[in-house]
Amino acid sequence: MLKFNIRYFVLTILLFLTEVFIALYVHDNIVRPYIGDYLVVMFVYCFVKSFFDFPVVKTAIGVLIFSYFIETMQYLKMVNLLGLQDNRLARIVLGVSFEWIDMLAYTLGIITTIGIEFLLKSKRKQMVAK
Repeated sequence: MLKFNIRYFVLTILLFLTEVFIALYVHDNIVRPYIGDYLVVMFVYCFVKSFFDFPVVKTAIGVLIFSYFIETMQYLKMVNLLGLQDNRLARIVLGVSFEWIDMLAYTLGIITTIGIEFLLKSKRKQMVAK
């Protein structure tokens, strides 16, 4: 189960840098709020797959459930309940505002991730068959 995968790790770093860039330099009404949420599930997925050889769908569903949990904690104002409302990092990582559209962005991000995984798996099988 525990197995380091350099490809996923590199993707994790690239997605992390993309998220940091979006957080620091993009201040619009589409990329920052929605594309960031779309990409964050891919980031978490790649992070998990960097260290664990779990099945694609199980990992993706686990990441999606985790994302839904975090969004639910935003609905419950967990940052405030934990007394972290003045902690900028906690506010960024955990978030402070619940939105249903975030759930959609997470879902679409995971669907895309699963689609890419199966597409790549299919391509690898074709290459091996040749």
